Amino acid sequence: MESNLSPSNHIPIFSTFTSPFEGSSKGNDTKSPTRKPLSLWPGMYHSPVTNALWETRSKIFETLLDPPLDAPPQSELLTRTPSQSKMTILYNFSSDYTLREQYRDPWNEVRIGKLLEDLDALAGTISFKHCSDDDSTTRPLYLVTASVDKMVLKKPISVDVDLRITGAVTWVGWSSMEIQLDVTQPATEAVEATDSVALTATFIFVARDYKTLKAAPVNLLTPESEREKFLYDAAEARNKLRKHKTKNEKTEIENGVMDKFEALLAEGRIFCDMPALADRDSILLRDTRLENSLICQPQQRNIHGRIFGGFLMLRAFELALSTAYAFAGMMPSFLEVDHVDFLRPVDVGDFLRFKSCVLYTESENPDQPLIRVEVVAHVTRPEFRSSEVCFGFTDCMHITYMKK
Repeated sequence: MESNLSPSNHIPIFSTFTSPFEGSSKGNDTKSPTRKPLSLWPGMYHSPVTNALWETRSKIFETLLDPPLDAPPQSELLTRTPSQSKMTILYNFSSDYTLREQYRDPWNEVRIGKLLEDLDALAGTISFKHCSDDDSTTRPLYLVTASVDKMVLKKPISVDVDLRITGAVTWVGWSSMEIQLDVTQPATEAVEATDSVALTATFIFVARDYKTLKAAPVNLLTPESEREKFLYDAAEARNKLRKHKTKNEKTEIENGVMDKFEALLAEGRIFCDMPALADRDSILLRDTRLENSLICQPQQRNIHGRIFGGFLMLRAFELALSTAYAFAGMMPSFLEVDHVDFLRPVDVGDFLRFKSCVLYTESENPDQPLIRVEVVAHVTRPEFRSSEVCFGFTDCMHITYMKK
């Protein structure tokens, strides 16, 4: 049977994305020495805010991202102030319908997982701004997210009201730095005018030499205002606490926490050996587990050609939310991210497995019981019979006994 499909019935398809070098004088020069290889272009998967943040660095990256390997490192550390690294991004939700739809969740609030991507991208841009020496003859630092120390949601974030994220470097060590981010939204009739901060987050970035990948020093930081000094001192205290974390945990166990652990283990053994006699108000941790897997795609890569940390947090957050939902029997409300650790980089093509479970529940307030969920990501290589932990995420949610 002869097809009646004529050339006019063909629908041509074109990319809706532009090249990272569009508008550049060297954009069409595929042999340009400053043109990044395709493998290092940012992926096309990410949110419009993340793409915009990466584009703010594109002109610098054209000349600095891929310097000759024999380019010298930065010879002299500069002294910066927090205000020099400060950046703000604005979501015009009230006037941009398309933007609203890209961030809307089923309850007409901002999809927190998408916001995590943007927070990571903004923190990375701020860290790069602090560490740059504006010298094209030296090789730049390779900056990576080491961890998220704390993220707290203070109030629901509406998708119909403009949103602002502001951040700056608040503390630096020898090769690490802490970035404080504040998400603010103008008060509505239901919220007090003084309570505009909706979410706070603390990111920790570390610097590596671009050639050797060893730890490298970062520019110094001098706080100026009283608030900047307060944030610097608080970050310094947190850094000292992290360094002594292992010792402190051991002390806590020696001071009686072990008794609680033993009681929980004893109850767990009853579940395993005598399930008919087990406490009906308890459940084994393994029975709360959920898991999903994926092959990491090029569209999910960052400006360094590896999988974007914000994407990993998005997937972990939404698995944690699903785990709490399945455990509680009703939709939970996000409260805070206790800690996120990035233990090793994830590459395009990696087989990634996210595994979640409920770690702990608390019902001191019967109206708002708490659920703490852990998500661990593994890079699995079946051909080598290996599996490595690359990412850890601990999330706390509370349950409100009403429909959203």
